[in-house]
Amino acid sequence: MLDIESIRQQFPILDQKVYGKPLIYFDNAASSQKPLRVIDALSKYYKEEHSNVHRGVHFLSQRATDKFEAVRKESQAFINAEHDHEIIFTRGVTESINLVASSFGKVFIEEGDEVLISAMEHHSNIVPWQLMCNDWGAVLKVIPVNDEGELIMEEVDQILSGKTKIVAVNHVSNTLGTVNPIEEIITKAHKVGAAVLIDGAQSGPHMKVDVQALNCDFYCLSSHKMYGPTGIGVLYGKEEWLDQMPPYHGGGEMIETVTFEETTYNGLPFKFEAGTPNIADTIAFGEALGFINDLGIEEIAHWEMELHNYAVDKLMDIEGLRFVGTAKEKASVISFLVGDIHPYDIGTILDQQGVAVRTGQHCTQPLMDRFKIPGTVRASFAVYNTKAEVDAFVEALKKAVQMLS
Repeated sequence: MLDIESIRQQFPILDQKVYGKPLIYFDNAASSQKPLRVIDALSKYYKEEHSNVHRGVHFLSQRATDKFEAVRKESQAFINAEHDHEIIFTRGVTESINLVASSFGKVFIEEGDEVLISAMEHHSNIVPWQLMCNDWGAVLKVIPVNDEGELIMEEVDQILSGKTKIVAVNHVSNTLGTVNPIEEIITKAHKVGAAVLIDGAQSGPHMKVDVQALNCDFYCLSSHKMYGPTGIGVLYGKEEWLDQMPPYHGGGEMIETVTFEETTYNGLPFKFEAGTPNIADTIAFGEALGFINDLGIEEIAHWEMELHNYAVDKLMDIEGLRFVGTAKEKASVISFLVGDIHPYDIGTILDQQGVAVRTGQHCTQPLMDRFKIPGTVRASFAVYNTKAEVDAFVEALKKAVQMLS
């Protein structure tokens, strides 16, 4: 069993009041808070270790390079990639998806080809593919969602064809909490020769990921949702794809030779890491991975789902409350509405009672349109949250509903 109170003591931001009330932070699907070991790693780097990486023979440069590259190996181990050079550091999941859409499209997409996504995707897993389709004359197709917030898998076989070149779906929905059957999707896609990209922004903090067992072609992680800093993420790509894809950015680090007539490119992973990288945040991300590993991802997931189920039971007592997203397989995200009350109004009153939740469309406007709603209130849990916080949240919600009814 995890010692939640001991874990909470590692997060200084939680020890504060908002409008005179103890902070209850239930907006973890947007961004998790950071433990002291991550904060200290950032401070230590800038106070004692700063130097550019890969380019210097002096002590500081070599030490920074060693620490930076150690995180690549830690990331490789975290998702069980076959090679460390299959780990590309990006600014986050959004840039990872844009990188693949741009580079993959230049080589593998022709007019009339098809790209398949799902109806529950974040805008970051919609817009890059629309841009790619516009560039190359491809067609974007969508896996529909049922009333429970699950993908209608019976439709996948009808949509997939020899024209499908890449499938891009999330592992876990940021809005609904649905855990998608990505193993089945990957198998079906590979049968028609399509590559598969998995948006792991919401799965990385909550479940064990094994990219070799999944046999996905690309997988994306976001540090700031995994107790790490903002501005750093991981793109995993199978070596066979990354070798064939052209660079996404040009500049230093990604070159082998440069003349005015021609440039040849560096090998993996550096071909996709132009310019000075985000060294400090990458090193601190390594501490975030260490935090997760030390607690155990399975233990984290178990506690978060215990909180989720406890909260669902408590919320069912509120008259007029309806859940949006009731899939059989869920992560620790709860989206809901109460009667005809606008979610923004609920969120505002909850905030005044110290409760931080997310309200709105959660960057999934097409999904909101599918359910014909303006948005939802979303509560999402992390390992440092408690049942006492859930109780306080439910009481605050009851007060908000009473005020707004």
